Amino acid sequence: MHREGDAGPAEAHDHGVARTPESRIRAALILTLFTMGASIAGGLFAHSLALLSDAGHMLADAGALALALVAQRVASRPRTHRRTYGSRRAETLAAFTNAIFLGVASVWVIAEAVERWREPPDIKAGWMLAVAVGGLVVNVIAARLLAGGGVHNENTRAALAHVLSDAAGSVAAILAAILVLGWGWRRADPLMSVVLAVLIFWSAWRLVTRTLDVLMEGTPAGLAANELERTIRETPGVAALHDLHAWTISEGFEAVTVHVVLDGTRHGTEVAREVSDRIRERHRIEHVTVQPEAAPVPVSFQPLAALKGKRP
Repeated sequence: MHREGDAGPAEAHDHGVARTPESRIRAALILTLFTMGASIAGGLFAHSLALLSDAGHMLADAGALALALVAQRVASRPRTHRRTYGSRRAETLAAFTNAIFLGVASVWVIAEAVERWREPPDIKAGWMLAVAVGGLVVNVIAARLLAGGGVHNENTRAALAHVLSDAAGSVAAILAAILVLGWGWRRADPLMSVVLAVLIFWSAWRLVTRTLDVLMEGTPAGLAANELERTIRETPGVAALHDLHAWTISEGFEAVTVHVVLDGTRHGTEVAREVSDRIRERHRIEHVTVQPEAAPVPVSFQPLAALKGKRP
């Protein structure tokens, strides 16, 4: 069995784990809670669905950020005998859960907007505009906190998606307030809420499909399975291959395992090493496990014991 890299201590294998500092997620959570409180107060006072729906969305986002914070800590735990890959899938699981919350929030906003469209209430657009502008400023600050540092994974991208959707909600509320102030069109409030909900749902759908692919052991994004197989088959000394698997453990940690049948021209360890090197060079996958196997024994060379009882 040939395993990735040269033999070395298991502890040295961190597989490029990169984490966004927890302090950034914590700061974004505090800012989101503050903005949510302001949106609730402003929405109730101004009778604005755009602000109230944004506040409801922020409530889901606050839970999502808290979940991201917990997942970040869980994912950083070292691997154990029971969990040999550690708990890095916690990041992907948290991102998947956050995406579900986003989708549910968008459906609620659309349902509420339909009712508001039928009977648009009186809106205090001035207060609505002030609260929305303040919310946008805070959301931009939170987004910059999460986007900064140059270290990202699916978990932090999900948290960033929540904050950016909050910022989009603030923009929609600002546009609705301007339309109400300038033209007295009260239906602008539910209309902008629907536009926001559609954008949120699209973002949630993309995040669900991406994280579900990881959870279901799908082929890593950007990797063509037929190209990977060609890379292995073209390696000198490989006669055939089987049990080829490629999947993603977590963001930035892809893995490949394969059994290769030798053609007898090279030693098995040499073939396994070259297969691993080619996969790393051509497909940028570091965690590669190759199992070399001898070619099957031809039928004409079966042991005599297997031929007992057979007539000439």
